[in-house]
Amino acid sequence: MRSGRLTDQQLRQKVLFIITAALVGASTGLVAASFRLSLHWAAQRRAAAQHWAHGHGAAGLVLLMLGCGLAAGVAAALVRWVEPHAEGSGIPRIEAIVDGRTALGRARILPVKFVGGVLSIGAGLALGREGPSVQMGGSVAGCFSRAFRLPDAATRTLVAAGAAAGLATAFNAPLAGAVFVLEELVRRFEHRSALATLTASASGFAVSHLLVHGYEFHVAAPAVPRLVQAPSVVLVGLLCGLVGLVHNRGMLAGLAWADRSRLPRELRAAAVGIAVGLLGWWAPVLVGGGEELTGRALAGQGTLLLVLGTLVLRLVLGIVSYAALTPGGLFAPMLVLGSELGVVVGLAGQAVLPAVTAPPASLALVGFAAFFAATVRAPVTGLVLATEMTGVATLLPPMLGACAVAMLVSTVLRNEPIYDMLAARAAHAARLNEARSVREASAAAARA
Repeated sequence: MRSGRLTDQQLRQKVLFIITAALVGASTGLVAASFRLSLHWAAQRRAAAQHWAHGHGAAGLVLLMLGCGLAAGVAAALVRWVEPHAEGSGIPRIEAIVDGRTALGRARILPVKFVGGVLSIGAGLALGREGPSVQMGGSVAGCFSRAFRLPDAATRTLVAAGAAAGLATAFNAPLAGAVFVLEELVRRFEHRSALATLTASASGFAVSHLLVHGYEFHVAAPAVPRLVQAPSVVLVGLLCGLVGLVHNRGMLAGLAWADRSRLPRELRAAAVGIAVGLLGWWAPVLVGGGEELTGRALAGQGTLLLVLGTLVLRLVLGIVSYAALTPGGLFAPMLVLGSELGVVVGLAGQAVLPAVTAPPASLALVGFAAFFAATVRAPVTGLVLATEMTGVATLLPPMLGACAVAMLVSTVLRNEPIYDMLAARAAHAARLNEARSVREASAAAARA
C-alpha cells in the first residue's frame, strides 16, 4: 500500500465527518436564517415605533428612547448574567477555539447570542448580524461535537465549518463564508478543513435559501473605471487604509472606556440605546446595521456633505455601539463605511477633477472591499464578499488594486487586524481575571 492512500476505515471516518459537517451547516443555516428573519421583524417594529412616536409629540419620543434603551439594557444583562462569552462579535472567540487557545464553551451561548442580538440590533445599535451568525454556527458545531463525542482536533475543524455556514447565511455568500474561515480563522489550506468548510457553507446556504434568498444588494451594473481614472481607485484604497486605522483604534478605545467605567454594563448599554432611539427618531436610516445606507451608496446616491456627515456619524456610532458589549458584529457597519468612503471620493473628485474620477457607484463597491481589507486584513474575503453580495464581478481588478493599497497603508501604519486586536484584549482581560481570582483566594485563605 502506498503511503498517503487512505485505508477503508480512514475513508469511512472522513466520509462520516463530512456528513457531520453537512448536518452542522444545514442546522446553522436554519438558525442563522431564523436570526435574519427575526432581525427583519425587529427592524419593522422599530420603524413602526418611530412612526408612532412622530405622531405623539414629546411623549412619543420619550417612550421610543426608553424602549430602545430597555432592549439594549436587557441584551447586556443577558450577556452579563447568563453567558459572558456571548458579548460582542464572537468571531475572536471562535478563532481562539479553532486555534486551540480556549475551550468550546457552553451550549447556552446560542440562545443568548440569538436573543441578545435581536434586542441590540433591533434597538438600532450600529452592529451587524454576521458576528452572531458565525458564533452561533460554532455553537451548533459544538453541540454536534458533544453529541458524537468527537476528539479535540475534529471539534476545532467542525467549529470552523459551522462558522463558515454562519457567515454564508448571514450575507447569502457561501463562497465568502468558506474563504473567510480559511483566510482568517484557519489560516492554512488543509484538505480536511477545506472540505468540511466548503461542505458546511454550501449546505447552510442551501437550507437558508428556503427562507431568505437573492443578492443582499441589487446593484445596477456599474461602469468599469478606465485607466485614466485609476488615481481615484488608488485614493479610495489610501483613505480606506487611513480610516481603517481610526476605526480599529477607536474600537479599542471605546472598549477601554467601557472597561474603566464604573456604571453597570446594563446601564451603559441602556444609555447607548436611549441615544440611538433619539437618533432614530430624527433620522431612522442612520441606525441599525446600515444595509439601507450601503445600498444607497452602491447606487451612488447622496450629496458630498450628506455622505461625509453620514460617514463620520456612523464611524462614531459604530464605536459607541460596540462598546455597549451587547451581541453584535462588525462586518455590516464596516461595509457602510467603506462604501460611503468610495462615494465621498467619487463625488469630490467629479467636482474637482471629473476626467480622472470614476463614478461614485463604482468607487462605492471598490471601497466596500478595500475597507474590509484594511480593517480585517482578509482581502480575498473582501473581494469575494463584495462580488457575492452584489452579483457584480466586473470591478474585480480595481477592487483588487484598492485592497492592495489599503493593506499597504495599514501595514505601514502598523494597524493590526481588528479581530487580532480584539482577541488580544480578551486574552489580557482573562489574565487579569485569573490574577484577581488568585489574589482573592489567597486573601480568603489568609483570613481562614
